[in-house]
Amino acid sequence: MSIAFEFVAESRGQSGTSAARVVRRQGRVPAVVYGGHADPVSVSLSHNEVLKHLANDAVYAHVLDLTIDGKVEKVVLKGLQRHPAKPQILHMDFMRVNMQEEIRVHVPIHFKGATVCVGVKAGGLLMPLMSDVEVVCLPSALPEFIEIDVTALAVGDSVHLHDLTPPAGVQFVALSHAHDEEQDLALVRIAASSVTPAAG
Repeated sequence: MSIAFEFVAESRGQSGTSAARVVRRQGRVPAVVYGGHADPVSVSLSHNEVLKHLANDAVYAHVLDLTIDGKVEKVVLKGLQRHPAKPQILHMDFMRVNMQEEIRVHVPIHFKGATVCVGVKAGGLLMPLMSDVEVVCLPSALPEFIEIDVTALAVGDSVHLHDLTPPAGVQFVALSHAHDEEQDLALVRIAASSVTPAAG
């Protein structure tokens, strides 16, 4: 994990809807930090700084440094509430992590070779079916993303979770349900297009 993310927060004494509104009017994001065998703590963060970090999707699958009143804690981002119509973050949930204990995190999926995919060049449509996949691992093994190479996929082909080899030390949560075919998620497929490509 080559990228380092640091969030700076301030503790806030009050929680609840009214208190959260006050925080938002101040240009900050209300948040809660929980887990790690400690009591939950209500905090707030600079909205502008939060948006800058969230522009990089690696932040969703990273062990983050959260500085609260000068004290640094290791956390992962577990929840995010966005405004339905505005570019505004309404609330965040952070979970403390112990570097010696496994965590469950949703990791983004990246597709490699989309522009040179066999099926796409034949007129098919690349259809991502999942944007992330849940993994369980030690924090030190947490991948920034799961990469799927779609270069060789033809029209009608798909990639399921069981087709992937997870990074070292990482397990796919859905596949931990032994022999449960319903958990073998389809992640991407190349669908036939209703438009016939022009002869070239």
